[in-house]
Amino acid sequence: MDTVSDMEFCQCFEKYIDLLTDPEKYSKDKLLDSLFEIARLFRISKGVTEFYVNEAMEKSGEGEIYCDYDDGRGGPAVVALRYVSPSQAVIKGTIYRPESEPPLSEKDMRRLETAVRSLLSYISRQRLAGALEKYAFSDDQGYPNLRAYMRRVGMLYSQGKLAGAYTALLFNLRRFTLINQDIGRENADTVMRKYFSMLKNAVGRSGIAARMGGDNFIMLFRNVHTDRILGILRGMPVSYGEGEDTRVMLSASAGVYPIPKDFVFSTQGDIMDKLMNSSQAAKRSQGDHIVYFDYGMVRQTYKSMRVQQLFPRALTEREFKVYYQPKVDVETGNMVGAEALCRWFHDGIMIPPMEFIPILEQTTDVCRLDFYMLDCVCGDIRRWLDEGRKPVRVSVNLSRKHLADVDLLKHILDIIDRHSVPHEYIEIELTETTTDVEFRDLKRIVSGLQQLGICTSVDDFGVGYSSLNLIREIPWNVLKIDRCFLPSDEEGEGSVTSMMYRHVVSMALEMGLECITEGVETSRQIEILRRNGCRIAQGFVFDKPLPLADFEKLLGGHCYYPDGTK
Repeated sequence: MDTVSDMEFCQCFEKYIDLLTDPEKYSKDKLLDSLFEIARLFRISKGVTEFYVNEAMEKSGEGEIYCDYDDGRGGPAVVALRYVSPSQAVIKGTIYRPESEPPLSEKDMRRLETAVRSLLSYISRQRLAGALEKYAFSDDQGYPNLRAYMRRVGMLYSQGKLAGAYTALLFNLRRFTLINQDIGRENADTVMRKYFSMLKNAVGRSGIAARMGGDNFIMLFRNVHTDRILGILRGMPVSYGEGEDTRVMLSASAGVYPIPKDFVFSTQGDIMDKLMNSSQAAKRSQGDHIVYFDYGMVRQTYKSMRVQQLFPRALTEREFKVYYQPKVDVETGNMVGAEALCRWFHDGIMIPPMEFIPILEQTTDVCRLDFYMLDCVCGDIRRWLDEGRKPVRVSVNLSRKHLADVDLLKHILDIIDRHSVPHEYIEIELTETTTDVEFRDLKRIVSGLQQLGICTSVDDFGVGYSSLNLIREIPWNVLKIDRCFLPSDEEGEGSVTSMMYRHVVSMALEMGLECITEGVETSRQIEILRRNGCRIAQGFVFDKPLPLADFEKLLGGHCYYPDGTK
């Protein structure tokens, strides 16, 4: 029977345990040397450790298997331990000794098993720490997450390296829903991962790129990398297969916050609030989709919160009023219609539409306001009819947000019919769409309104998405031409604007659409409408939007001078 001396074992085991339990003394090479000492002490020929995430992976052999020591002499297993952790991970250790060696005493076998159990416990802790790192600081797709990002921010700040040297950035992939639809989810995931890799490489090892969720990402990088990163965000071709036809152009809208020298970091919001403000502005931007943070955005955020806070009560208190802007036949001067426009009076002060409509459009509050406006218009028309007045057709704007409402047609019809308003007096104005999904919904809604005998018009034609398809595939009644197509008094007949306006009107008339030009402001522009066959004008040359009482005075057959003079 072979026996290891107590002194030899204690010296060797004490050194071994010291390395396993003291992080400051830990060294992989030192730990291996200690294991080799134990192996030689007990005349071991081979030692193997195994780690599996769960028992199913153990059965399939999908795990980490390490041969920690092997002197080539072979032999049977003398110790085989298996441990299942509370997280269901499986850790195994097997020790082999040559048959030529004398068997170990019972005392030495217990010592050897203690050494193996200590190693398995250490491996379990190490693997669990790795799993904690993975699951706490990565998402389910393997991207670093917000925790990883904030950890890097905190580390750089504590080292005094963050302020004045780094830039934080929050970005959203533009039109990624369409890319998903066009090339499929698997290919779109490939595109996203490649694009992320480009940005990760540009960020460098000192910074970090992380995923917030969906197609939203956040980055931190040294200021010297800014130009390169913004270049990628403005647009890069990304391939998902072989050949030129398997590439897509990917770009992003981004909020940027260069961290100032006097920056003080105490909470996550110190950076995130600024990035959220600037990234939201970037999404709404009609120009550059890269927006730098400024403190005016904080005031805008407060204003938005204030509007959203006041809105429910303002709606209940009927602070929103309908103003009517006449639509005029330029040949006869007769008022042939009107557009209903919203004005908000709070504490005796009128709040301009641009200060609340864009804010309400960020949520479904704008839909509540639209239905409120339609209800007010229908109530006015019903009263005009009951009083023996002759109403004109009134157009009411509906936000693009309504397109997601599968019951929109029912909601519109319920309001109109509740007031018993003949359908010919209502026109629903809808703006151009930005995506194919919205386009299909828009087509469904307009077709449904047509079947109900409710007139529809496309607003701001020419400034949105796929304008030609919009009027070719959807059965509109009215085309409202945006003022950007209308030549100014300084532009001649041969100007590009004049030619574009002439062709848009001609196309609309050939398709049998009623044509209205908005934003008409001068007598010369009225003449341009006449020459090109557009009969109806809306604009300040005839009248501004009028409060209800002033507009009602025009319903008795008021006629404007055809040239716009008052």
